[in-house]
Amino acid sequence: MTKGEHSIQDLLDREVFVNQTKVGVIVGERHHPNEARVQSMRIRVDPGIAEEYMRKPAELAPLPKELVHSIRADGGVKLSKSMRELQRRWRNTVRIDEKLYAPDEMIDRALLDNQGMEIGVITELVKVKRTYRGVNVKVRSGIQRQYGVESTISVPITAIYRTRERLDEVVLSRTFEKTLMLPSYIQINDPAFGEE
Repeated sequence: MTKGEHSIQDLLDREVFVNQTKVGVIVGERHHPNEARVQSMRIRVDPGIAEEYMRKPAELAPLPKELVHSIRADGGVKLSKSMRELQRRWRNTVRIDEKLYAPDEMIDRALLDNQGMEIGVITELVKVKRTYRGVNVKVRSGIQRQYGVESTISVPITAIYRTRERLDEVVLSRTFEKTLMLPSYIQINDPAFGEE
């Protein structure tokens, strides 16, 4: 079997291995109308692996589809790369509510405040010194007028409370009005942000 031939239905609930080391179990993938955008699956990581290979252990993390090599005779999923490569990929993630998300799992999600008001859609991630600090959001025109914000704003990762997997949404920890007053929001929207 070659890479890319396995559907998520084939892989769901299968154990994942790097050589003989069990990494975790595949639990699903992001629901997105454009399948090509979904480059990662979700994996429930074994606590021992999370402890050893993550800066701060997380129960759920992304598994890049390109790393799936084959399905073993015992039904487990064999990865084509080493634990070091998986560790490197996990460092290139965003932590929300103690779960790790790959950049492809964040793009195109709707951003809502904690009252359910839709602010806009995430277009890209803001990276400073190899760490994701925020998300760029294309703001809905009604929100732009109501709050006097630009058509694109940056929202700090620290202001994001959780994700809603089935609805493909990201939810802030407070109202949009309160988010606009956060020092981290003001800082990340400063044109000099990220410069030395």
